[in-house]
Amino acid sequence: MSYQGYQQLLVEQQGKLLVVKFNNPKKKNCINRLTYLEMTRVLTEVNDDESVNLVVFTGVGDIFTAGNDLTQSAKTDDIDAFFKQSNATFKAMVLSFVNCKKIVFALVNGPAIGIGATIVGLCDVAWCSETTYFSTPFTKLGLVPEGGSSYMLPLILGRSKATETLLLNEPLSAKDALQFNFVSRVFKPSELDTWIWPKLRQYSELPTNSLLQGKRLIKEGFKENLLKANESECKQLLLQFQHEEFFQAIMDFASRKSKSKL
Repeated sequence: MSYQGYQQLLVEQQGKLLVVKFNNPKKKNCINRLTYLEMTRVLTEVNDDESVNLVVFTGVGDIFTAGNDLTQSAKTDDIDAFFKQSNATFKAMVLSFVNCKKIVFALVNGPAIGIGATIVGLCDVAWCSETTYFSTPFTKLGLVPEGGSSYMLPLILGRSKATETLLLNEPLSAKDALQFNFVSRVFKPSELDTWIWPKLRQYSELPTNSLLQGKRLIKEGFKENLLKANESECKQLLLQFQHEEFFQAIMDFASRKSKSKL
C-alpha cells in the first residue's frame, strides 16, 4: 500500500514500521481539521496493510504538536455548522485510534499540548524526550477533557494527578510523565538515531499475529469504557462550543495574538 496524498502529515513506510509525523512547523505542528481527517485516514488504511506492524506518531522538528489550531473558527460564516462538523471529524479521529489493530506508538519529541497530550493516552506505547512536557489547558479555553482522556488519564495517572492535569492546567514534565506511567521511557534527543529508531524497527519485526492478538486482548478490558468516554466527551464539547466561557476564551486568545504581532 502506498501512503500518498497527505498534506498535514508526513507518512513514510520503513519496512514494517509506518512513521507518521505532524508536519506544520510554522504553527508548532498545530492540528487543523484536515490533519484530523488525515490521522483518521492513515489509521484506517494501515488496518488493511499486512506489511505494517507498528505505527509511530511523532513531530517534525523539536515539537510534537501544540494542539488545535484555534484560528480555524474565524474562517467560517456558519459557526454552528463548523463546530458540528469539526466535532464529528474529531470523534472519528479518536475512534480510529481506538479501533486501530496495529501497535500505535507515540514518540513524543517535544512539547505536547491539548490533543497532542491526550492522543498519547490513546497510544499503546509512549516514549518522550527530555525536552517534552504535556499540557492540557482545556478549562482555560472553557472546554472539557477530550480524546478519551476523561477515562484514560485517571486510569493511567490516578484520579488526583489526572484532575490536576486535565482540570487545573498543571503540566506534566518528562520526569513526571515517567513517574506516573504516562510514558514508559524518557530518551535524550541524541539517542534518536543511535538507539530509538533501531529499537522501533526491531519491535516492528516481531511476529505479526502474536502482536495483533496480544493488543486485542490487552484492550478488551477497557475498550468499551473508552468508547463511552469519547461519546460523552464529544457531546459535552459541542455544548461547550456554544457556551459564553468558550467564546470569551477565543476572543482573549485572538486579542493576545493580535498584540503579539504589534
